[in-house]
Amino acid sequence: VQLQASGGGLVQAGGCLRLSCAASGRSFSNYHMGWFRQAPGKEREFVAAISWSGTRTYYTDSVKGRFTISRDNAKNTVTLQMNSLKPEDTAVYYCAADNDYYGLGLSLSSQYDYWGQGTQVTVSS
Repeated sequence: VQLQASGGGLVQAGGCLRLSCAASGRSFSNYHMGWFRQAPGKEREFVAAISWSGTRTYYTDSVKGRFTISRDNAKNTVTLQMNSLKPEDTAVYYCAADNDYYGLGLSLSSQYDYWGQGTQVTVSS
């Protein structure tokens, strides 16, 4: 599967952005999907994940209550709605796909099989 992330940009603190990840290829609904981010000089970190069916979602503590992950299997897309953005949310955001049946360890980047190219999110103070 190929992944294409979009929707990044520059926004003021307190604003919102909506990231999308479009998947091409077959069997998108078989993949668990995740969003990760990497800030300059820092390691890539987990942001959010969603199971193949959409029934399970996971978030890192720092984004709980502000970010929402969702998916549309009919459109082969996964979305990250980001509200109440903070300067510390500034990073390159990546979407990723995990083909493991059980979907365990979705917060681990090593779990994922495919990655998109990333989209820059910059939050100004």
